[in-house]
Amino acid sequence: MSKKPSKSKTSPNLQLGRAVEWPDTPEKAQLDRVPNPQGGTDYLVRFTVPEFTSLCPVTGQPDFAHLMIDYAPGPWLLESKSLKLYIASFRNHGAFHEDCTVMIGKRIASEIKPKWLRIGGYWYPRGGIPIDVFWQTGRVPKGLWVPEQGVAPYRGRG
Repeated sequence: MSKKPSKSKTSPNLQLGRAVEWPDTPEKAQLDRVPNPQGGTDYLVRFTVPEFTSLCPVTGQPDFAHLMIDYAPGPWLLESKSLKLYIASFRNHGAFHEDCTVMIGKRIASEIKPKWLRIGGYWYPRGGIPIDVFWQTGRVPKGLWVPEQGVAPYRGRG
């Protein structure tokens, strides 16, 4: 029998099911978690973010990425509306590709305490060079099926 986390540890003011203001910075964004009803089972959750945007901290020009977030839940699930709001908070945030990708992974891991988490940041070229950034929390739990992220390396016109 799986042990469920107490409801008192759930985010006290879930954003789900109500109108909320869009956060204008990642620091102001609230990530919500909800109890994992399958806490005794190892499984994978994948969030695909095909239209991530942030700003170059030097030029102020927009940067675009396709993010893939995979995690094996522990006691908590990441609530998807709060993830959408958090991701949107980067639209006017200036940070390098590496910083954005790792910051997102670390923040999610800190909030939901997964058994395992990885993030792949597949950034579109700027100055003719695409940058791919990968971060994970540790080893994949034994026996967990983790499919490839499915994002092809950038090939340009060729």
